[in-house]
Amino acid sequence: MYAALLRGINVGGSRKVPMADLRALLTSLGHDAVRTHLQSGQAVFASGRGDEDVLAAELAEAVQERFGFPVDVIVRDHAYLKGIVEACPFPAAELAARQLHVTYFSAPVDADRFAAIDAPAFRPEEFRLGDRALYLYAPDGLGRSKLAEALARPRVNKGLIATSRNWNTVTKLVELTSP
Repeated sequence: MYAALLRGINVGGSRKVPMADLRALLTSLGHDAVRTHLQSGQAVFASGRGDEDVLAAELAEAVQERFGFPVDVIVRDHAYLKGIVEACPFPAAELAARQLHVTYFSAPVDADRFAAIDAPAFRPEEFRLGDRALYLYAPDGLGRSKLAEALARPRVNKGLIATSRNWNTVTKLVELTSP
C-alpha cells in the first residue's frame, strides 16, 4: 500500500481537488483499494507498480490534466511511513499532535542544506533530519512557528518537493497503508 501526498490543494478555497474525484482519478490510473484521508491531499492505494517516483509523476500529470493546475506529489509506501514514525527523534507520545510535524521531501537532504538556519535562535522550537524527511517540534503549533517559516524558504527547499503533515496525519497514514 502507498500513500500519495499532494501539496497545497484545497487550501484557502483555491486549487480545489474534491476527494471523490481524486479517488476516481487514482482508480482510473489502475490502482486498487483507493481511499482518501481528510480534504488536504492524502490518498492511499494499492498498486502493482512499485516505483514511488513513477507513481508520483503519473498522479501529478493526471491531476494537471484533470484539474488544470500543477500539483506536487510525493508517494511513499507503508514501510517507509512506518519507519518515519518509529525513527521520530521527539517524544511523540508526550506531545500534542499540533506540536509535531513531518515534512516529507522528494529526495534525500543533508544538514548542509540547513546550515544557514540559526537553530538555537528558534528555541524551544527544534528540527531534526530523517530519511527524506524533517521532523519539526513547534510547541505553539505550526501556524505560529518562526522556525517553520525559515525551513520553508525557497533557498532551503530548492530543487525539492516538500510537503508537511501534522503528527495525527503521519500516524494515520501508517494505519491506512497497513497491509
